[in-house]
Amino acid sequence: MQDNKSAAWFNGSRAIVLAIQRQPGTNTVAVAARVRAVMQNLKQQLPGSVDLQLRSDRSESIRASLHDVQFTLFLTLALVVLVIFLFLRNLSATIIPSLALPFSLVGTFAVMYALDYSLDNLSMMALTLSVGFVVDDAIVMLENIVRHMEKGTPALQAAFTGSREVGFTILSMTLSLAAVFIPVLFMGGIVGRLFHEFAVTIGAAILVSGVVSLTLTPMLCSRFLKPSREAQHGRFYDASERVYERVLHWYESSLGWVMERRPAALAFSAAILLATVVLFVLVPKGFLPSEDNSQIAGTTETVQGTSFDDLVRHQEQVMAVLAQDPNVDATMSFLGTGQINQGRVFMQLKPRSQRSMSVDELIRYFNRKLAGIPGIQVFLQNPPPIQIGGRRTKSLYQFTLQSPDRVALYDNANRLTAELRKLPDLLNVTSDLQISNPQATVTINRDRAGALGVTAQQVEEALYDAYGSRQVSTIYTATNQYWVVMELLPQYQQDLSALNLLYIRSHNGTLVPLASLATLTSSVGPLTVSHSGQLPSVTISFDLREGVAIGTAVAQVQRIARQALPSSITTSFSGTAQAFQSSQAGLLFLLILAVFVIYMVLGILYESFIHPLTILSALPFAGFGALLTLLIFRVDLTVYAFVGVIMLVGLVKKNGIMMIDFALEAQRIEGKSAREAILQACSIRFRPIMMTTMAALMGTLPIALGVGVGSESRRPLGIAVVGGLAFSQFITLYVTPVIYTYLDELPGRLRNLALFRPAPTHPQPEATPAD
Repeated sequence: MQDNKSAAWFNGSRAIVLAIQRQPGTNTVAVAARVRAVMQNLKQQLPGSVDLQLRSDRSESIRASLHDVQFTLFLTLALVVLVIFLFLRNLSATIIPSLALPFSLVGTFAVMYALDYSLDNLSMMALTLSVGFVVDDAIVMLENIVRHMEKGTPALQAAFTGSREVGFTILSMTLSLAAVFIPVLFMGGIVGRLFHEFAVTIGAAILVSGVVSLTLTPMLCSRFLKPSREAQHGRFYDASERVYERVLHWYESSLGWVMERRPAALAFSAAILLATVVLFVLVPKGFLPSEDNSQIAGTTETVQGTSFDDLVRHQEQVMAVLAQDPNVDATMSFLGTGQINQGRVFMQLKPRSQRSMSVDELIRYFNRKLAGIPGIQVFLQNPPPIQIGGRRTKSLYQFTLQSPDRVALYDNANRLTAELRKLPDLLNVTSDLQISNPQATVTINRDRAGALGVTAQQVEEALYDAYGSRQVSTIYTATNQYWVVMELLPQYQQDLSALNLLYIRSHNGTLVPLASLATLTSSVGPLTVSHSGQLPSVTISFDLREGVAIGTAVAQVQRIARQALPSSITTSFSGTAQAFQSSQAGLLFLLILAVFVIYMVLGILYESFIHPLTILSALPFAGFGALLTLLIFRVDLTVYAFVGVIMLVGLVKKNGIMMIDFALEAQRIEGKSAREAILQACSIRFRPIMMTTMAALMGTLPIALGVGVGSESRRPLGIAVVGGLAFSQFITLYVTPVIYTYLDELPGRLRNLALFRPAPTHPQPEATPAD
């Protein structure tokens, strides 16, 4: 071996590990497929004594996750089509809006191909989510045409009249929903890079569905829908129609009751707004959910000063415990790749369907078993889906201390580490500070060495020849080459007194013992000296106890650091913890910007400052429902969940648009009052509102209930959307009409205040006496 201070094992056997990384911009699955093909060729060329095995393939988890997303996509398609059929109870009427799904998906694929996007987990999740609301526009168009046909209007005329009535409604719904994702395109940082393709994909699906609903859907209705007098209805249709009529009658009665108590409804809205702010503070904040990719990585660490042979023995004990577990499929061990008292372990687990415990549960189980091995600590991690930061630490989250005063830095770092270990919410609190490594100091007596004809450089070269593994030559053969490395025999490397046996040749050719010209002393010193930004630094890393959010841990670490550290030491989170901090401020700004963009779009479309406020009045209810659902199911407000909340901004306004468009038309054409117009709009638009709401719920419910590979990341988004939709869509059926009537009265009240305001009095100028 060229280096006998590094080693690797695969399933207990010595091995050489070759890591292959794809180039930026290339496809992981395609690269992995080509690597497998090359491996098959290599196996035929290698001798029989060499076993070439694939240790880990990242593309396997990608394929499994993609397969699960595809299943979710098809399940969502089936559920949405079923919702349409249950409401319309007509096969032809069901097929027409259902055709918007494949056309929208094909159009989205064309946009993705033009932009050179790939089908990854985020783009597939965008397509799955879009299934629930790309049919909304087609449903609104179809329902309005069917309503005219039920009045006896011929199919072609109904198609023209119905599309003319709701054309602006669909345009408003499409543009305002697509506008939600515009701020994401300009978002920087990890969140911006993560969701850029997601935003483009879902935005393209929305815009394509709007075009399909305004063109293809009316044409199909005019050709394939039959007038109600020609259609033959069965018992199921009649029974379901009676149920629908009862539900509609109950809604109209309850809405009338609420309209009689408008102040109470307004107070309820204000209470929900306040409760939303409170819930936002209470809900635990997270970053990226932990995924089960059937892999566990870890770092092993022995006491400072441990020899390589002792490190090997401890490492073998750890790997023996891990390898015998039935949940483990393969094990890998590395030594010599980092600090001299540390090693690396890697486990490839069996697929989740063949395991009784998840990755996080197995880590807690292994930590209890490995704690019994004396002389070594093992820090296991579930590799995050996105590796953030280039610094390798023993735990997942990092907190970095910096100071020009190294002595004060090290002292305070040890004190802070001890304080953080007392926090019950943190696990595996450790640091990269290793300043107690045994070392030998050779102090040269330069006068004595000069008298004996020995220089300091000769002393250094002698020590390096003995302990530095110097390459002195290379042996070349027909098929290989071998380094010739010079060093002492192992028994002389383990005893400090062996230094007294070293001799140095002087200028006159005599051998001078090292002990005669140098003093040997034993002490301790730093194993490594870390720097961050050209300043000495210490990085404290930690993991979280089960059920603890990173937001809670970050707040606790900051509080302890403020109490324990002097002002001369600067602190900052790094890696995943730093990305979490920056994402919180960025996502909140993104939410505010999305609301502002939608208000601007709606203001331009309606040419009004007031009506967009009525439409956006549903946002607090959506936020309350999403946050309450996350709190009930004990799910952190992660980046994915926050994106779900931002999506709700675009989804929940559809009810208001459908109501207000019809109410404004009734006021303008029929001369009705605001109350009469909005009550009529709610009654007529009740069926399309329920259809679009149920379609959106069915589109996100499979994501919220997902249990496949990678579903841990998608589930918070689905839970947030389902909770927000379920709560807000029901409440807005009652609150939006109330707010509409109040805001309709607002201009008149403002004019009355202006009329009754007393005119300002101006003092009369005093008369000047005549000359």
